[in-house]
Amino acid sequence: MRVSNAAALILLALPLFAETKVFTNFTLIDGTGKPAAPGVSMIVVEGKIQAVGPAARIKAPAGAEIIDCSGKFVMPGIINSHGHVGATLDMEQGPKFYTKENVEKQLGVYASYGVTTVMSLGTDMDPVFEVRAEERATGRPKFARVYTAGRGFTLKGGNPPDQGMRYAVASPEEVAPIIEKLARQKVDMVKIWVDDNFGRGKKVPPEISSVIISEAKKRGLRTAVHIVDYQDARNVIDEGAYALAHSVRDREVDQALIDDIKKHNAWQIATLTRELSTYVFAESPAFLSDPFLTRSVSPVVLQTVKSEKYRSAMRSSRDFARNHELLTMAEKNLKRESEAGVKIAMGTDSGPPARFQGFFEHLEMELMVESGLTPMQVIVDSTRNGAEFLGAKDLGTLERGKWADLIVLDKNPLEDIKNTRTIQAVYIAGNKVN
Repeated sequence: MRVSNAAALILLALPLFAETKVFTNFTLIDGTGKPAAPGVSMIVVEGKIQAVGPAARIKAPAGAEIIDCSGKFVMPGIINSHGHVGATLDMEQGPKFYTKENVEKQLGVYASYGVTTVMSLGTDMDPVFEVRAEERATGRPKFARVYTAGRGFTLKGGNPPDQGMRYAVASPEEVAPIIEKLARQKVDMVKIWVDDNFGRGKKVPPEISSVIISEAKKRGLRTAVHIVDYQDARNVIDEGAYALAHSVRDREVDQALIDDIKKHNAWQIATLTRELSTYVFAESPAFLSDPFLTRSVSPVVLQTVKSEKYRSAMRSSRDFARNHELLTMAEKNLKRESEAGVKIAMGTDSGPPARFQGFFEHLEMELMVESGLTPMQVIVDSTRNGAEFLGAKDLGTLERGKWADLIVLDKNPLEDIKNTRTIQAVYIAGNKVN
């Protein structure tokens, strides 16, 4: 790795008082999939990477702030391609909690865990657009960067209920005006739920989902679809969906679906922790006492999920046994799709009650490794691939010209993916996160 002559010329041409930081002497995991590089330094000017390479070849500009990272490992900030912000307070969820203050607070929690970008997928109200506009005005937010699908689509009287956070439609004719509104809001994605709750409800039918996807495409918008079943996945991919927001969980994927996904250049998001959350609290898991979690979760939430009442309710759920099987199937399908070259972006569905923002992203990466992916594959899925999924060309890798969204770690995550939790510092656009 070396600093090009062009980079040197840019550095010489910097404004006299440009904010400049130099991170020195770390092992770089740049998010591209290249092997880790020891003994690296990085120059960051006004939040963007201006040079990165062997420390011996990187000369700190006069007046730069030097950040000694000796013995540390530096990787890009984590990108959660499927989360939710703003609508939850402790163990309750609903539009009454959706405030700008709550959105910013939750983005701050994500950032403290090194999750520097979040796609909030389909339960967002007006405050998210104000937060997003303020972030993008400078490109240098104080908390995680937010992307949003606004309000997603469900079926009127179907599953899930609109709950004041989704658009419930009964016919294809209702779709276009809503898509037009979403286009005016400049949403980053359109979301559809196609799910009948194991046959107990009604799902968005193909005659509606196909119109949502086509109307979105007319306006340059991409669509992510919540699915459970194999056939629904086949349907929405053939209709032109950009992403499956969850794994197929009713059966193993086959080559036909894999070929379909690749033919349409679509994405897969697994959300393994979403499945885990449907049964894991029945036995009060050890992570509920992990300081890495408890530092960001209110005592009210911890008391609730540790209670015998909560554990008993989860054990008595009619889907309790099935939920174990859903996670096993999702893990199996993730491994097969990854091996087949399907594009994978890491996502968790964190944000609803007891789906812990920030912590679940690290747990998701652990589950992805347990599914059979390597730590390097998981890091790429959680950084570079997340940026590509979002269409964010200046995020996702630690290369010249990109925003300096990064995590400084005490231990090597390529040796053990759990080492992504050894966070020494987080930076967004070169600014240290509190």
